[in-house]
Amino acid sequence: MGIQVDEAQRFQQLASHMLYPNSQLRPPPERLRRNALGQSHLWAYGISGDLPIVAVTVDESSDLSLVREVLLAHTYWRVRGLKADLVILNKEAASYEQPLQNQLTRMIQAHSLHTGLERSGGVFLRSVEQIPEEDLTLLLASARALLVAARGSLAQQMSRAAELAELPPRLRIDREVAEEPSPPLPFMELPYFNGLGGFTPDGREYAIYLGPGDHTPAPWSNVIANPEFGTLVNESGHGMAWYGNSQANRLTSWLNDPVSNAASDAIYLRDEDLGVFWTLTALPIRELDAYRARHGQGYTIFEHNSHALEQELVTFVPMDNKGGAPLRVQHVRLRNRSSRRRRLTVTTFAEWTLGTDREETQLHIITNWDAQSGSLLARNAYHPDFNRRIAFVSATPAPSSFTSDRTEFLGRNGSVTRPAALQRQSLSNRTGAGLDPCAAVQVSIELDPDKTTEVIFLLGQGANIQEVRKLVQRYQDPVTVQESLAATRDWWDHLLGALQVQTPDLAVDFLLNRWLLYQTLSCRIWGRSGFYQSGGAFGFRDQLQDVMALFHAAPEIARNHILRSAGRQFVEGDVQHWWHPPSGAGIRSRCSDDLLWLPYVTAQYVRTTGDLEILEARVPFLEGRPLEPNEHEVYLSPTPSLEDGSLFEHCRRALEKGLSTGPHGLPLMGSGDWNDGMNRVGSAGRGESVWLAWFLIEVLKSFAELCELKGEISAAETYKDYIQKLSGAVEAHAWDGEWYRRAYFDDGTPLGSRSNLEAQIDSLSQSWAVISGAADPARAKQALEAVERHLVRKEEKLILLFTPPFDRSLPHPGYIMGYPPGVRENGGQYTHGALWTALAFARQGDGERAVEVLRMLNPVEHTRTPTEVARYRGEPYAIAADVYALPGQVGRCGWTWYTGSSGWMYRIWVEEILGFKLRGDTVIFDPVIPAHWPEYKLSYRYRSSWYDITVENPDRFGRGVAWIELDEQRLSEAKISLRDDGARHQVRIRLGISEELPGVEISSDLQPGVRV
Repeated sequence: MGIQVDEAQRFQQLASHMLYPNSQLRPPPERLRRNALGQSHLWAYGISGDLPIVAVTVDESSDLSLVREVLLAHTYWRVRGLKADLVILNKEAASYEQPLQNQLTRMIQAHSLHTGLERSGGVFLRSVEQIPEEDLTLLLASARALLVAARGSLAQQMSRAAELAELPPRLRIDREVAEEPSPPLPFMELPYFNGLGGFTPDGREYAIYLGPGDHTPAPWSNVIANPEFGTLVNESGHGMAWYGNSQANRLTSWLNDPVSNAASDAIYLRDEDLGVFWTLTALPIRELDAYRARHGQGYTIFEHNSHALEQELVTFVPMDNKGGAPLRVQHVRLRNRSSRRRRLTVTTFAEWTLGTDREETQLHIITNWDAQSGSLLARNAYHPDFNRRIAFVSATPAPSSFTSDRTEFLGRNGSVTRPAALQRQSLSNRTGAGLDPCAAVQVSIELDPDKTTEVIFLLGQGANIQEVRKLVQRYQDPVTVQESLAATRDWWDHLLGALQVQTPDLAVDFLLNRWLLYQTLSCRIWGRSGFYQSGGAFGFRDQLQDVMALFHAAPEIARNHILRSAGRQFVEGDVQHWWHPPSGAGIRSRCSDDLLWLPYVTAQYVRTTGDLEILEARVPFLEGRPLEPNEHEVYLSPTPSLEDGSLFEHCRRALEKGLSTGPHGLPLMGSGDWNDGMNRVGSAGRGESVWLAWFLIEVLKSFAELCELKGEISAAETYKDYIQKLSGAVEAHAWDGEWYRRAYFDDGTPLGSRSNLEAQIDSLSQSWAVISGAADPARAKQALEAVERHLVRKEEKLILLFTPPFDRSLPHPGYIMGYPPGVRENGGQYTHGALWTALAFARQGDGERAVEVLRMLNPVEHTRTPTEVARYRGEPYAIAADVYALPGQVGRCGWTWYTGSSGWMYRIWVEEILGFKLRGDTVIFDPVIPAHWPEYKLSYRYRSSWYDITVENPDRFGRGVAWIELDEQRLSEAKISLRDDGARHQVRIRLGISEELPGVEISSDLQPGVRV
């Protein structure tokens, strides 16, 4: 290429601006501030906006040397592997001959051999005369470097010194003041304390104590959310916040490095007389004094005593019956335990993201100070969906200073552990465009001995400036904040208190009464984010399964989501595998089970709630281009169809689309069934799934019952006939001698067979053989025994998905083999699937083994001692998606929180083990408990009434209902008709055998309590 050493250095220096944008080569702030358009407006000019952009403006032929330099730099980058779009803007006045345009065209053609023209990573020549002013502003604002040909060579423009902002003077300490001791944190008695943490006695909080040198082996988090807004926070104070979509609209940075556990926001305290500063939380500045974090439902409380100050920080997201508010509240309470009057500053700091990744969004973020609300504001007009919303940070008392310049706050090569700004007297009050954006707000306070003060920090995002001011005005009042926290706790108490249990296992009580439903709703349904995964999208099958856990406590939330999911179905009957709100963009795939969860969950909802009206709700379909024959999936933004249908019609269309058959009469695997990672088993369109056959039978049974309820008897009979054919095909072609096979590859090779070297036995085919109730009883029993023999590892408390794991299998099963053997779906414990094993044991009436499996899946049982904590690593109060069986890492959990396992575990305990089966305005009891349990209790809220239920097992039967008493009156059936009378009713149930009490068929009973 003929590039000299000094040229290469300049090209590399210019490349640094592509990777790390800064204000030196960007347009002036006033130009950046004027931009109001987003990325999609670049598309009209053939520019995607997905790659870094360098722009060059030229208006004279005499300045072409700079253009030639940049073209050479662009080629040099591409050869070295850096892709960027080069946009050359010709400012030549319109004329017939256009000599400059011709010269530029010839020059570009000569230098674009490696980069290409008019394509991603190539060169784009555009005439400024033909670009509207607002589009030109967008182009310039999108550029990470803007070079003006008239300003001289690249060397001259690169050497131009950036303006240095004037900063406040350094903090000076005029006198020496002695430190005074701090009181220790008050002692807490914690059940299941494991050296680092334990539950509070009522199970409502999990308290983590970090003494000197103590660290949790991985971040122990809390996911706090309402329907639109949420925050993630861990035991050390690290976290992030989002609005609307936890991936696409992160207000602050999501960092999931469990090793560094780096913080992107923090609250600092500084003693103005001592000059020392620290954080209220264990990160980013760790002191020798102890820290305690208490995670609760909807909030987390941090405690830390140091520098003769008692410090408490309450972080919560407001929630109430109106849906809460789109902000995070951080309430700081300080008490002066020293003998002197304290002069302190309290400073909050957060790195703005306002999108997916800070590296992509920071150059588009504009900040300003709103004097009326006393808030730092930020917006990202470039965002495709949330471009009009305004993020804010505010404080009470009113801030004494602020800055939106991260470089100022941290300092050159600085970090959150020692910010340069805290070594100065104040912040600079700097805002604007072109900055490295952040929000730092500082409050000054004075505090007399033994007195207490409060500071409130708000971080949120409003639809417009009016909403921001309204939110700040409301929540800047400490009384309102306290009331909002109380309302938030009350809301969660009400939801989680709908069904309370008391069993012989306290760890089970804690999970069932507080943590499982909270994890399901706050994390899975609302937040759709966790420390290890921040997806933001709705998965069609995922949240549909999750909402089944809410049928008792929040049926309206479940109802709304069922209808939301129906709206993601194409007119052809297939559905989006996942989609991002609010745009609805997502994946259309050949995944074979997604669409079947709609009729399955709908039938379960109608059965449990008795709400038949939902079947008549009208929901539009989607339209989008169908998959090409050789396509397995496509990402697209579908449009709402003019055609709509009742929910019943949506379910019917999904079921009809899902009735596919392969060479053995089994359903086609498609590009994967429940196990997405087996995406190559049936990718050619001939592979079949045995698990899907069992699941489809269950769906057909449930939907046939819905058909009967609607009077469509002929359709119901058709589906029942299909069940018989499918059952026969499974028994004829899927039985392997001791268990059922998992699938057939496109070429007919079996999977999950003794003939396989890897994945010989898969738990799903065995568990669903029982769950569906369609398998030969003797074979089903033998299949579960094989699961216990080959997949249940009691010593290690693991239930494997299948064994041996994939490593070198042919035919290739799919991306599942990209996981190391024994990790996640590849032969580790995938908790979602393992729970179905417990469900299968319960359906067989084996309460001993069902509860044994459930206890093995309980995180409390993996974290009882420091040794177990070090091995398992995950939170004791949140279900893990997976646990490793990888040699050397056996028993280590994978990601936590963001898993559908929490909802399934809740349902299996409540409905199958404890036998509480709600059927509209009736409850049917069919427990399957360990025989050694003497009794257990439940309290259920039915509208305005309460039912206190005691289930006695004096004869150690563990199952079967001998009799039921309601308010001391013996009942004639094993069910209770619920009354909304505002009373508190007493129920006694005796387990055992009774010839007088008729049994109730519950597995397929939609009739009791149906509301028409």
